[in-house]
Order: sequence, then structure tokens, then C-alpha cells
Amino acid sequence: MKRSSRFAFIATMLGSLIVPASVALAIPPATSSTLAGTWTLAAADVLHPDGTRTSDFGAAPKGVLLIDKQGHYSLQIFRADRPRFSTGDKAKGSDAEYKAAVMGSSTHFGTVSMDSARGELVFHIDGASFPNWEGQQQRRQYELKGNMLSYRVPPRPNGDVPISVWQRVDTNMAGH
Repeated sequence: MKRSSRFAFIATMLGSLIVPASVALAIPPATSSTLAGTWTLAAADVLHPDGTRTSDFGAAPKGVLLIDKQGHYSLQIFRADRPRFSTGDKAKGSDAEYKAAVMGSSTHFGTVSMDSARGELVFHIDGASFPNWEGQQQRRQYELKGNMLSYRVPPRPNGDVPISVWQRVDTNMAGH
């Protein structure tokens, strides 16, 4: 092989190794670690079949979503205006107090992953305040813009679609 041919061959081989590496570095894959961090609830709305959107957990809902780098998560949403039990004893609540406590909260934990190609979060629910969700895998259409994450929960039997909006609290975790 001539010297100039060997140089061209080596340059071509090195170029083929460098280009894919630079492309891979330029576009990091979206994974559950992209979501790692602490999120606070910005909105808990519901989209009704007629297209209207209202608050699903009262005027000032509270919530936190914690996700670690391996995708383990814990999520809690509460109505801020849930009535306290009149007896002060959780075991002695009235039917109305129990109903308000259950309907005024949504909590679950497990693992979450991202299906970026389909634009879905995939929740693998290990435990939930609504026991029917336990052991389920739920896919939710999501949007992640900067430090805001929003997703749509599967429709309820009446057609209502809950929408959760979260704001990242610990911005230093973004992208880690």
C-alpha cells in the first residue's frame, strides 16, 4: 500500500470512529434518570369530555413526586381543603370523613420509565391508595419542557382525563 493510500485508510477509519461518538454525545437519550429529582405539584386538573378543564383536587392542591436515578418513584397528591376528622381519631371517622379523605388524595409508588419514542411515561405501580392500581403498568402521555413535567392519566369511566403538572424543585438534578 502506498503511503498516501495508508494515510487515507487510517484517516477514514478514525473518522468513522469519531463521528458516531460525537453524534451520541450530542443527543443524550431520555431515560428515567432524566426525571430524577424532587417535583412539586403545580396543577392537578381534569379535562372533561366536553373540552372544559377544571381543578381536580380543589383550588390549591398539594403534592410531591420523588424519582431516583434508577426510576423508583413515590407520588402524593392531596386536596388542601380536606376536612379534618371531628373525633381526631382516624379509626372513628364518619362515612363522609372517610370518603373525603380517600377522594381527596391520590398516592402511589413503584418504578417509572420513559418511552420517548411514544412520548409516554410508564408507571409500574407497586402500591397505591387506590388498590385496583396495584400491580398495574400504566402508560401516560407526557411533556417535559425544562423544569416542567405534565402528563395525562388514563381516562376515568365517565371520560374525564386527569392532568398532572409538576415543577422540578432541585434544578441541579436536571439531566443527571
